Amino acid sequence: MPHFIIEYSSNLDDEIKMQGLMSTLQDTALETGVFPLGGIRFRAVRCDTYLIADGDPENAFVHMTLKLGHGRDKATRMEVAEKLFESLKKYFEPIFVRRPLGLSFELVELEKDLSFKENNIHKYIRQKQN
Repeated sequence: MPHFIIEYSSNLDDEIKMQGLMSTLQDTALETGVFPLGGIRFRAVRCDTYLIADGDPENAFVHMTLKLGHGRDKATRMEVAEKLFESLKKYFEPIFVRRPLGLSFELVELEKDLSFKENNIHKYIRQKQN
């Protein structure tokens, strides 16, 4: 159940291909072997109102949060987080060299007893494969 939430400043609209970014990060997540395809969720949140550092309108940000179900050991979480952040940095490298940009990422492990979910997507993926 990895849920990826990408928040970004709206001044990046013309420079980000959000579907491409999500596909790149999904590929990275799948390559780790930690997540099943049917559990991966991405969403992007464009932020129209923000203040970054000195308020220069060229300043931009991207922050990604990965909400992860309980149960993976810290070493696994760390390895996944490092690979995803490297993928995020690589994707934004061309923008990073041209303009002020803050990139950040955090992995949050959800508390087992307080995380509720119901999902039939795995079933539909299996049916499509048969």
